[in-house]
Amino acid sequence: MRRFSDFYSFYVSQHQHPMCRALHYVGSSLVLLFIALAISLGNVCLLLLLPIVGYAPAWLGHYVFEHNRPATFTHPIYSFLAD
Repeated sequence: MRRFSDFYSFYVSQHQHPMCRALHYVGSSLVLLFIALAISLGNVCLLLLLPIVGYAPAWLGHYVFEHNRPATFTHPIYSFLAD
């Protein structure tokens, strides 16, 4: 997929289960929380946890509820933008 608009329709089709979408929301919210904590506490080490707290819930949603492979593995930039 060369264009984001082409990717996005595929991305949406891979997130049909409400629990998968909820877990993506949880992961994205945790990323924002950890960024805020890192800034407010002045602890840049918290930023190292961003990939874990962001992707772990989302990937769990794919494996447990959607039964598909996260687009992060094949299209990491587009996947990040779509979230």
